[in-house]
Amino acid sequence: MTAVTIRRAESSDAKALQELYQGINAYSGTLQLPHPSLELWKSRVSDIPPNHYVYVAVMGDEVVGNLGLEVYSQPRRRHVGYFGMAVKDNIQGKGVGSQLLSTAIDLADNWLNLKRVELTVFVDNARAVNLYKKFGFEIEGEAKAFAFRNGEYVDAYHMARVLHLS
Repeated sequence: MTAVTIRRAESSDAKALQELYQGINAYSGTLQLPHPSLELWKSRVSDIPPNHYVYVAVMGDEVVGNLGLEVYSQPRRRHVGYFGMAVKDNIQGKGVGSQLLSTAIDLADNWLNLKRVELTVFVDNARAVNLYKKFGFEIEGEAKAFAFRNGEYVDAYHMARVLHLS
């Protein structure tokens, strides 16, 4: 397997991110819609707010994964980050998600001083749930009919990783 490099997303990644999110697993496992436009992704990677950190996983010269971490800007929630991620359909299960998540956790713990990192994941996405648990995330609750996907409502878990600092 080709080595994976994790780096910050750049505006030149827009086309590759559009292609990543055209994958059925990528848009079905996230809150993205099918058939994303190139303009949407150009906008997302050219105007990244200061409290957002967007990464891509690159294999050779191909973008194969994406993770976005947002640090809440509300004063009482500045210790919290929230992320979403996706890995290209044909690359899933090869460690790319682990590398993206490891990068985000390093940023959260060692550079942003976040006490809590949150995520939402569909309950039927066992691979993702297991990945998050491997990194210390715990299920805190379940949201019934959280989102509409492929003609039906689906449930989601709210998961978080909380550092117990003394």
